[in-house]
Amino acid sequence: MKAERTLNGPQTTGRDYRNLSRPRFSIRSDDNIHVPMRDGVSLLADVHRPDADGRYPALIAASPYPRQMQDFGAPAGFIEAGATDFWVTRGYVHVIANVRGTSGSEGTFAFFDPQEREDMYDLVEWAAAQPWCDGNVGMIGISYFAMTQLEAAVEKPPHLKAIFPVAVTADLYDAATHHGLASTSFITPFLSMMGLTSDRSDEFWRHNPFIVTARKILNAPPVHRRFATMNGEAAVTMMHGLLRLPHNPHPWDDLWFDTVVKHPMRDDWWEARNLLPLLKNIDIPVYLGCDWENVPLHLPSTFTAWEALADNPNVRMALLGRFGLTWPWESLHHEALAWYDHWLKGFDTGIMDGPPIRYVLPGADGWHTADEWPPAATTLSTFALRADGTLGADEGSPGSREYLTLGGGLNRAKPSPIDPPSLLSWTTAPLTESIDMVGDIELRLVASATAPDTAWMATLEHIAADGTATEVTAGWLRASLREVDETVSRIGAPVLPCRRFAAVPVGEDVEYRIPLVPNARRFAVGDRIRLTLTSDDQDPRTPAIMNFRHASVDSSSLNTVRSSSRLLLPVQPLT
Repeated sequence: MKAERTLNGPQTTGRDYRNLSRPRFSIRSDDNIHVPMRDGVSLLADVHRPDADGRYPALIAASPYPRQMQDFGAPAGFIEAGATDFWVTRGYVHVIANVRGTSGSEGTFAFFDPQEREDMYDLVEWAAAQPWCDGNVGMIGISYFAMTQLEAAVEKPPHLKAIFPVAVTADLYDAATHHGLASTSFITPFLSMMGLTSDRSDEFWRHNPFIVTARKILNAPPVHRRFATMNGEAAVTMMHGLLRLPHNPHPWDDLWFDTVVKHPMRDDWWEARNLLPLLKNIDIPVYLGCDWENVPLHLPSTFTAWEALADNPNVRMALLGRFGLTWPWESLHHEALAWYDHWLKGFDTGIMDGPPIRYVLPGADGWHTADEWPPAATTLSTFALRADGTLGADEGSPGSREYLTLGGGLNRAKPSPIDPPSLLSWTTAPLTESIDMVGDIELRLVASATAPDTAWMATLEHIAADGTATEVTAGWLRASLREVDETVSRIGAPVLPCRRFAAVPVGEDVEYRIPLVPNARRFAVGDRIRLTLTSDDQDPRTPAIMNFRHASVDSSSLNTVRSSSRLLLPVQPLT
C-alpha cells in the first residue's frame, strides 16, 4: 500500500490510545447502490469496503449533500462524511448515502422530518444485512451527517451499536432561528445550495472534466495542507455566491418559506423536527463534540443534547479550539477510531478512561477535563452594564444609554448627525487577575423600546492587551418572544420557549433573560472583556460570529439600556 496521507486538524483529545486498527486493506467501491425503504422509495448509496473477503463493521454517513463529492477535497461545508481512505484501510465499510429527495435518491426532501428518521432506521438495518457487514453498525460524519446519526439512534435500529455525532443539531429551530430571529445568512444559502447540488446528475459529479481535474488539484498535499486553517466564514461566503444560480424551487423554496415566513414561532412544524425530547430513549454509546467557534450553528445543540442524554452512562463530549473542525472534515479521526474500535470491534483502546468531558480552554495550554456540564466549582461572576460604558463589578451611578435601530423604507438620503449610535459596547478595565470562563452565560438586560417589537443581539468579545479583538460567543432574542420557562431554566441557562408572542410595552422597562451560547476562554492579566449590543446585524460593521446574520425585525426603535442590567459569566478557579 502507498504511504498514508496526513489528515488535517487535531486527531485526538490529547490522549494516546492503544490497540488501534492499523491500515492494511486496499479499497473496493460500489457506486449508486439502491437501498430500499419500507415505503418503496430507494435511497442511493456508495459503498466503500476493504478489498478482501470477510465481514466488517459498517460506518454509515448519510446527508442531503452529494455523496459523489465527499472525496472532492475542497474546503466546502458539505464535505463532511469523513475520510474513506482512513476508515476502509483500517477494516471498516464506509457507506455514504443520500437522504430521500437528494442527489438521485427517490422521494421528497422534507428537512429533518420524522420520515427521515424512519429512513435512517431502514438504512442501518439494510447495511447490517449485507454480506460484507458483520452486523455491527456505527455512523460517522459531522453537521448534517451528525444529525442523521441522532435520527437513527432515536429510532433504535437493533444493529446500531454506537454513534459519533460531532457538530450536531438536535433541534432544527435552534439552528435556523435564534430565539425568534431567523438566521437567514445561513438558512437561505443552505437551502439554495441543496437545490443546486441535488439537481446535478451523477455523470456531472463523477465525470465532469472540470471536477475531475479540480479533485486532483485539491487533494494534492501542498494544497490540502492549506485547508487546515480555514474557518466557517469560508463556507458562508461560498454559499452566498451560489445564490445567483438558478435551482428548482420545489421543495427548496417551499422549505425556505416554512422556516423563514410561515413558522416564525416554535410550533408543530418545528416540534416535528426536534429530537431533544426523544434523546432520552437512546441507550447506545454517543460521542458528542464541537468547536468553540461554532456559536451560531451546532455548539448550542451540543450542550442541550448532552443534557438530554444525562441518563445514558456511555456519553462522551469533546470541545475543540480554533480550527478544530475544518473542511474537508478529517479531524478527530483517531479519536473516532478509538471509539469504534472499542464499541464495534471490542478492542481495549482506552477511549472510556477518565472524565467524560475533555475541552480546550482558549488562551491556556493543554486539554482540560470535567465530569459534568457546567464543570463543578463554577461560580457566576456578575458584571454591571454601567451608564459610563464600563463593564464593571458595580453599577456606579444609576443611569442608562440608548441606541437606534431603523426599519426599512424610510427614504432617508443618509444618516443624520443627530442619530444615536446603532450599537452600544461595555468594556472592563484591564484585568488585574486572569479569569477562566467556562460554562453557561446569561445577559439579564433591563431595557425599554419605542416599538412593540425589537431584537436583542449580544456579542461577547475578548480584547487582548495589544488591542486585538476576538469574538467569543453571542446570544440573541426577539423581544416579543421573551417568555422564559422558569420550570426548567437554571441560572445562566434560561429556556426560551418562543411559542407565544407578547408585544413589548412601548416605553416601559422590561427585564429580559438572554442566554449567550456556552463557551470557554481564559482572559489574561491586561486583557479586557467587551459586551456589544445591537438590534440589527445586517450592517457588515456589526459583530456577527462566523458572519451569520439575521433577518431584521424591521421596526424602528430607540432602545434604552439601564445600568441595572447584568452580565453573568461562569468562572472557574485558575489551574
